[in-house]
Amino acid sequence: MSILQSLILGIVQGLTELLPISSSGHLEIIPWLFNWTSDPNFNVAFEGFDVALHFGTFLAIAIFFFKDWINLIVGGFNQVVKKKKTPEGRMFWYLVIATIPGGIIGLLLDTFAGDVLKKPIIIAIALMVMGVILYFVDKKAKSTTDYEHMTFKQTFLIGLSQCLAFIPGVSRSGITMTAGRAMGVDRPSAARYSFMLSAPIVFAATIFKLKDFVFNLSFFIGVLASFIVGIIVIKWLLKFLQKGSFKVFAIYRVIFGLIILIVAFTRM
Repeated sequence: MSILQSLILGIVQGLTELLPISSSGHLEIIPWLFNWTSDPNFNVAFEGFDVALHFGTFLAIAIFFFKDWINLIVGGFNQVVKKKKTPEGRMFWYLVIATIPGGIIGLLLDTFAGDVLKKPIIIAIALMVMGVILYFVDKKAKSTTDYEHMTFKQTFLIGLSQCLAFIPGVSRSGITMTAGRAMGVDRPSAARYSFMLSAPIVFAATIFKLKDFVFNLSFFIGVLASFIVGIIVIKWLLKFLQKGSFKVFAIYRVIFGLIILIVAFTRM
């Protein structure tokens, strides 16, 4: 894999992991669009590289929300050891419990149906269908709950929705933000919880795939690009959603999905 390819993929990951437009779908489609996958050396190098790029955005989430993570961990510890109940302790255990079902179901889907789900046409359909769902759910939903007042039911169902994120094109952030909006969580809070919820699964996937990583210059450039762009996107999106909606992302998903279908049919 060339330096330019790793840089492009790192930037793509940083943008698409945190926006509700599917990083896994883009990481599959971009090499396919540019015919990089016709090179066997690229395919070998790309094996596990997508997880490494996800680690870059995990670092962005970990650092951007560093104080939040410390408060969550301390709160969760105090709730068990000192029996001291705090909003941070409550949210910590909500995150832990919400991660479990999505992680298990998602792993099974990825293991037994991963290759089938990575076909361009399926990715295109997933992008468009979820784009339409995101648009209408966001448009109709009322903002009745913020991050600090989310309930166990809300956090658990949002976490459960993550199992669909292992279908490239669906988008982890897209499905969790959609689920959050469907249950009345306001836009900035839905985005914030989505970011926090993604961290444990991405970190676990990184540990699981660590043996497949090739620590060369391309690896570090890709991860660094993913991290830097990720930091910028988190800050921008949280600010944008204070007044903006998810409409622009829904429109992009449909347009990109149509482009994929057109290219796929012209290559048949």
